[in-house]
Amino acid sequence: MIIIEKQHISNIPLLHIVKEEKKEKALPLVFFIHGFTSAKEHNLHFAYLLAEKGMRVVLPEALYHGEREEQLTQEELAPRFWEIVTNEIKELEVLKNHFEQENLIEQGRIGAAGTSMGGIVTLGALTQYEWITTAVSLMGSPAYVEFFDQQLAFMREKKIELPFTEGQIEQQRDKLKRFDLSLQPDKLKMRPLLFWHGKQDGTVPFALARRFYESTIPLYETRPDLLHFIEDERAGHKVSREGLLKTVEWFDAHL
Repeated sequence: MIIIEKQHISNIPLLHIVKEEKKEKALPLVFFIHGFTSAKEHNLHFAYLLAEKGMRVVLPEALYHGEREEQLTQEELAPRFWEIVTNEIKELEVLKNHFEQENLIEQGRIGAAGTSMGGIVTLGALTQYEWITTAVSLMGSPAYVEFFDQQLAFMREKKIELPFTEGQIEQQRDKLKRFDLSLQPDKLKMRPLLFWHGKQDGTVPFALARRFYESTIPLYETRPDLLHFIEDERAGHKVSREGLLKTVEWFDAHL
C-alpha cells in the first residue's frame, strides 16, 4: 500500500509518499516541485506512480503557496516569483539533509523534477547541487536571466506597476546569474536530464528550453541517451499524460 504523510521539516510543509512496507528503508528519493499558484497536493499523481516503482517522493510546499500562503493576490505574488524560486532551491538542501540524516536515501540516489515554476527550480538546482543525480523539467526554463528580461518587458508593455526601483531590478537580475543553467551548462556533468514542453506554451517559453537542449547535445556526445527532449506539438501550459508517464519512466531507468 502506498501511503501519504503530511510532515513539516524545518517549518517546510511537505507530503511524503512511499510504499508502506518500504517507509523505513533507504530508497531512491525524488523531490517533485509544484508550479506557480499551485500547491504540493496537485502533483500527487506523479508521486503515486513514482512510489509504485519503489521510490520515496517528497512534495514540498513553496513559499507563499498552499499551507504557506499569505492571502496575496496574483498581482502581489507575481513580483515575488524569483524570490520563491531561489528560496525553493535553498530549501531543497534542507530537506535533502534531513532524509540523509535519517538514512532514508539509497546510495545518494536523488532526483528532482517539477512542473512550470517547479521545472525552473529543478534546472536552477542543478547549478547548485551535484547531489541531484537525475532531473526532469516539465515546462521549465534553464535561462533565468533571459526569462526574467522577458517577464519584465511584458509587464512594462502592459504598464503593470512594479514594486521595485531600477536598482533593485538590476540587483535581482544579477542574483539570478548564479542559478542560470544556460550560462553554465558545464555544471550538468552529463547527469540524466529529460525535458517535456508543449510547443503552444504561452506561459513559459518553449523556445528557451529547446534552444538550451540543442546547445547542450555536444556535452552528451558520449552518452546521448542521458539527454532527451519531448516536444508536444499541440500542448499548451499543461503536462500531458505522456509527459507524466515519460517522467516516471525516466526516473525508473536513471535513478
